[in-house]
Amino acid sequence: MSGVARRTVVAAAGGTGLVAVLAACGGGDKGGTGDGDGGGTGGTEGAVNGGTDDGGDAPEAETLALTGDIPVGGGKVIAGKGVVITQPKAGEFKAFSSKCTHAGCAVGSVKDGVIVCPCHQSHFSSATTG
Repeated sequence: MSGVARRTVVAAAGGTGLVAVLAACGGGDKGGTGDGDGGGTGGTEGAVNGGTDDGGDAPEAETLALTGDIPVGGGKVIAGKGVVITQPKAGEFKAFSSKCTHAGCAVGSVKDGVIVCPCHQSHFSSATTG
């Protein structure tokens, strides 16, 4: 896959609603694992194929980050857009909401495969958020 295509994938993930929801912050326990089921967004087939679920054209994609800005095993919090983009494995990108569902805090960092909520010190997998 070329560099341009990867940038397009990352931009599309943030721009077309493929953003998943972080699982709840493990009941507020310090150091929780966020084992709750965060649910999925569902109904993304139209968006994946270049359109919207109602048959309309997809919105213009916006570049949120370059692939080189997202480290393998880590990620980047795009605070202004409310998105976390991760790269659990080389060439595999995932996007999640940066909002912890427990109390609405924005997650603070992604390192070594872990997304951290600074309000509760809860940890989430950058690959699955579970």
